Amino acid sequence: MAMASSALSIGVCRPAVARRREVRQPRRRAASIVVVRASSSSSDARPSASSSSAEATALSRRGLLSSAAMAAATAAAVPIDGGSVPFAVPAAFAANDASATSLAMVPAAKGALKFSGVVPSQVIKGCWQLGGGHRGDPASDRTSGASAVEDFKAFYEAGITTFDTGPEACGYGPSEMIIGEALKSGAVRRQDVQIFTKLCCVGREQTNMTREWVKQRIDLPCRRLGVESIDLVQMYWNDYSLKGYVDAALFLTDLKAAGKIKAVGLTNFDTKHVAEMVDAGAEIATNQIQYSLLDRRPEKIMVPYFRANGIGLLPYGVVAGGLLTDKFLTVKGEDVTLDTSSKRKYSSVLGYAGGYRWFETLLGELKRVGDKHGGVSVANVAARWVLDNDVVPAVILGARNAEHVGDHKALFAFDLDAEDMTSIRAVLDAGKQPTNDSYQWERGQPW
Repeated sequence: MAMASSALSIGVCRPAVARRREVRQPRRRAASIVVVRASSSSSDARPSASSSSAEATALSRRGLLSSAAMAAATAAAVPIDGGSVPFAVPAAFAANDASATSLAMVPAAKGALKFSGVVPSQVIKGCWQLGGGHRGDPASDRTSGASAVEDFKAFYEAGITTFDTGPEACGYGPSEMIIGEALKSGAVRRQDVQIFTKLCCVGREQTNMTREWVKQRIDLPCRRLGVESIDLVQMYWNDYSLKGYVDAALFLTDLKAAGKIKAVGLTNFDTKHVAEMVDAGAEIATNQIQYSLLDRRPEKIMVPYFRANGIGLLPYGVVAGGLLTDKFLTVKGEDVTLDTSSKRKYSSVLGYAGGYRWFETLLGELKRVGDKHGGVSVANVAARWVLDNDVVPAVILGARNAEHVGDHKALFAFDLDAEDMTSIRAVLDAGKQPTNDSYQWERGQPW
């Protein structure tokens, strides 16, 4: 879809939105597991299952939209390893070397999110991994109980002061309560951190969206977290045919004006529907969406629109659930074990990106770039590439434990130069190119 056609379709919706605004008080606007196998032709490579790839794709979509949990988790990204359709990126980062712990802390974003004074850390701890489906190897599992609470201190001490969570309806399980326990225990202090959560609209409320329903759904995480206000609330909406998302975004904007929340965001919305809410006067600051070297759909339509309107893109799935790490440099496609929700989710993305043989070429190039910069990890090269996009204030990196915190700091010990960007782009150009905007494939449209 070209930008021109997108602009046209966005424009078609404006008269209806304008009518909505006439009846409102004027608002101020500020400036099935999938197995990845190698193929003799990278152009034909696809994730395969016991049946056909078409069946695998259909199952992936049904699995994503069949339940509120996956719809939201998928809201924070859906296919295989670290971006989910809902949101969060499982991080298989291992400290590059012992010296990583002596690096400077993870810095804050270069500016506040639009319409707010909220300044997140440039690495956000994704808490989807605390939802129950990411335990993986028991020896390294710290996704529940006291250990999950204790780990927040290590992230905070590394400069990672922003935590991205959500309700059960978005697939985050008890993560809000775990953060609440971290605050209550003193592992972190409320005044030192930023908490991002979600408003998941996946049921009958979509047919009759009310101000009171939105308020109740914000009061609930406040109680779970033990806080009076939330720094960023990101809305997910399941059914675009029901237009109440515009009302919901305006109700959130009202709650921001009342001081209940500090910024209004979205998750897993495409550009057309973001524009509808912006045109209606909603103070949209961010959209959390899947974006990585494997999923470059945001570059097609979303990034230009966000750049023009000052909206931030908060990417999840940045390291594809751990696929974009050194661990897979020597792993053949038939030997890939999809042992976490993140990997199962991102594996299907790999087929659309170019297949496993192409993926091996990409990993080799990321390794070469990392070695050029003194042995930087593949994961950090992949994350740095995303973070260098000017509409990205921060990246969401999910974590099962705190062992990779040192490598997160190492992400800011190097810069990708022009030669790096050119060589990486050459590999990307040799893969398959997306034809649609972000989060449309998950809703049944072509990739």
